[in-house]
Amino acid sequence: MNLFDEFQWRGMLYEATPELREVLAKEKLTAYIGFDPSAASLHVGSLLPVMGLARLQRFGHTPIAIAGGGTGLIGDPSGKTKERQLLTNEQVEENLAGIKEQLSHFLDFDAKQNPARIVNNADWLGPITMMEFLRDVGKYFTVNNLIGKEAIKRRLESDEGISFTEFSYPLLQAYDYLVLHDRHNCTLQMGGSDQWGNIVAGIDLIRRLRGVRAHGLVFPLVTTSAGVKFGKTEAGAVWLDAKLTSPYRFYQFWLNTDDRDAITYLKYFTWLSVEEIDELEQAVKSSPENREAQRRLAREVTAMLHGETELEKAVRASEVLFGKEISGLSVNEIVDIFADVPSTEIDRSKLGGDGFTLGDALVLSGLAPSKGEAKRLVQGGGVAVNNRRVDDARKSITALDFIEGQVLVLRKGARHYHLIRVSG
Repeated sequence: MNLFDEFQWRGMLYEATPELREVLAKEKLTAYIGFDPSAASLHVGSLLPVMGLARLQRFGHTPIAIAGGGTGLIGDPSGKTKERQLLTNEQVEENLAGIKEQLSHFLDFDAKQNPARIVNNADWLGPITMMEFLRDVGKYFTVNNLIGKEAIKRRLESDEGISFTEFSYPLLQAYDYLVLHDRHNCTLQMGGSDQWGNIVAGIDLIRRLRGVRAHGLVFPLVTTSAGVKFGKTEAGAVWLDAKLTSPYRFYQFWLNTDDRDAITYLKYFTWLSVEEIDELEQAVKSSPENREAQRRLAREVTAMLHGETELEKAVRASEVLFGKEISGLSVNEIVDIFADVPSTEIDRSKLGGDGFTLGDALVLSGLAPSKGEAKRLVQGGGVAVNNRRVDDARKSITALDFIEGQVLVLRKGARHYHLIRVSG
């Protein structure tokens, strides 16, 4: 199986230039994908093209990631309904550093035969003068052709229209392809399906100026079966940077995948084989309640990005919600796990001596309407403190019961949680 067939069976192939299948079967190519540095982190919406580069490398081809420091100062109109805010050079540089670090989890920059490479298109877009660009690049593009491109046409029909800055974006991306061809013999550009017009522009420019046949391949834009944009949650985007989206929340995102999407995402985002995925597909059909495909998906992708240690922490944190042991988890991890759980603050002065009991805590939290009901709940075995069952409503709650002296986790029944936080 060659790379083309790999993309095809995984459902990653949306469109490609006609001769690409034959070329990939015979030659080792250098290929690139551009990444937008509009934030300090990529998000899971970027993960399909990232995996595209990673698969390409595993098949012996050479991957280049362009961190678009130059084009990032302008913004790509593809898929956008309005012009994005322009970034400063300093913002772009800061964002590039974060993106480079994240890509290193997927690409091998030290491979002996075909090491991955990261380049910044500001290196060649910055020095070129406007006169040079108009003479050497602009003359090969007609306005008629640019207006016909879907991304530009959509913006022209909108109320906001399109600025000349964004109108020029396809020329800049085409020039990127030309430079990478000249410097690194790059003959394949890949990206999301909304990039097809820009990729074809680069192919045409290379043909006109160098007389060489270049190629293009685009992946489908990922959506959920529910029609929601992939990677978006009620809390916002799911980032690859652990400081923006914790490994636990990242793991939960994949764990919550709809049954209808689980197999598609296993093909897109993991290295599992045809046989392994077929087996998981049968499990979804026969025992969907076990969520075996989702658990495997969450484990594979979390380990790939954050490593085995963070994966095991995320799994353990997930089990805490089902009553597993809390000890050993930090306050930050507890707060992250129970971020959506209601909480109540209590002044530290109330925790001295025997004055504050479990019954008081249950009433304070609203888990019990009265001390009498709290007592009945506790005696019935329905209450846990930090996921340890307690049988005495008169038990004193002191600062020692709070994790790192800051947070206490109350549970009523199987899943009804409430946090009590210490203030003061």
